[in-house]
Amino acid sequence: MPDRAVFYRGHGLGNDYLALELDGLPFELTPPAVRLFCDRHTGVGSDGILAAVPGGAADFGVRIFNPDGTEAEKSGNGIRIFAAYLLDRGRVRIGPAFTVQTPGGVVGVRIVDETDDGVLDVEVEMGTASFRSADVGLAGPDRETEGEPLELPSGDRVLINTVSIGNPHCVIFQDELDVEELRRRAPQISTHPGFARGTNVQFAVGTAPDEVEAWVWERGAGETRASGSSACAVAAAAVRRGVVSERRVAVRMPGGTLRVEVRDDWSLLLRGPVEGVCRGELTVGMVARLKVLG
Repeated sequence: MPDRAVFYRGHGLGNDYLALELDGLPFELTPPAVRLFCDRHTGVGSDGILAAVPGGAADFGVRIFNPDGTEAEKSGNGIRIFAAYLLDRGRVRIGPAFTVQTPGGVVGVRIVDETDDGVLDVEVEMGTASFRSADVGLAGPDRETEGEPLELPSGDRVLINTVSIGNPHCVIFQDELDVEELRRRAPQISTHPGFARGTNVQFAVGTAPDEVEAWVWERGAGETRASGSSACAVAAAAVRRGVVSERRVAVRMPGGTLRVEVRDDWSLLLRGPVEGVCRGELTVGMVARLKVLG
């Protein structure tokens, strides 16, 4: 196997991923290897890795690795960055739609446009939102959670709304966002024993009939400037609970705004920007270190 590993870096509103081909990679993407690869001090640094794999029934396939080495079922930003990677490699074009197999299901993708300075406008069919507790692995009988109290290890209590989009989300609506308070509570929710697989966490405030402000803590990654699947979960929950009155919702996060269309059947269309940053190649020494961890 060649000691060569090339990658592409892109970001969506500050949420960055490294994309590469899994076939021919000279080391295994074990959890320790992923953690080193994503480390911002001793590795390349990123919020995750997108590994291209055969698509099966879809045009392309991808495995999504969190920076802690775990794998994610789906990522709205990751899929849009993966589209940019495919465009960079000449495997797709601007305009025509294509499909991507993720662990959380097949999604439809289309690169809508590109600005003069290379920013891509990408939309993704993210699947259908489910509000059932069993679909996010929440303990107890299967039910729809609407403002259900969840006791935290610290003794605090939050009112949760669960949403699955092929991956688990826990949305908490509040009157205002206190970031320090959210940083204290979010890790307790994300790793709460009530969630069998852990959960992504979003604190949100309705700010207009078609707009929500959100703060995101991603399972396996921590505090995140923006998240596509989280934006979808927040928009779906906001429509479901009457926090907004429109079905085309702008979700504002610290990194910027993503737009989500929540259709009558609860299928979700995500749209937002992606910027390519660089192409790179790991040194022989880094590959050797990663091989040891693999």
